[in-house]
Formats: sequence, C-alpha cells, structure tokens
Amino acid sequence: MSRVCQITGKSVMVGNNVSHSNRKTKRKFLPNLISKKFYLPEEDRTITLKISTSALRTINKKGISACIKEAREKGFLK
Repeated sequence: MSRVCQITGKSVMVGNNVSHSNRKTKRKFLPNLISKKFYLPEEDRTITLKISTSALRTINKKGISACIKEAREKGFLK
C-alpha cells in the first residue's frame, strides 16, 4: 500500500537536502501516517484506514461519517 492518507490525500513530497556548502541532494518528505480502526455505526462495521495524524484531528472534530463521505467524494477512498 502506498504512503497516502486515505482521508486528506497527503502523500510523499520531494525536496532537497542542502549542505553547508550549498550542495543539493534529493530527499523525500514522508507524511506522518498511522493505521487506525474506526467503527461506522451507519454500516455497523469496523474499517481500518491509513491516515495522517492531522486527519485524525479532523475526524475528532467533524466525525468519522462526515470525513468518510468527504473522502469518497474527493476520490481518496473507495
């Protein structure tokens, strides 16, 4: 499974390491992802999502049902 948040769509970004002498080498910025289980009362089942920690804060604020609905509309979740 790729390193993409299933709620927000955050993924790996590419940038440069810059040394003291200003030489640049490529590097990756990885999102802070966790696997978490959520219970959906509407569907009466548990799902496991790979989400970023910022998405976890969004779920706490909006609720899991609203976030799942929004992610499906945006195409991040099937």
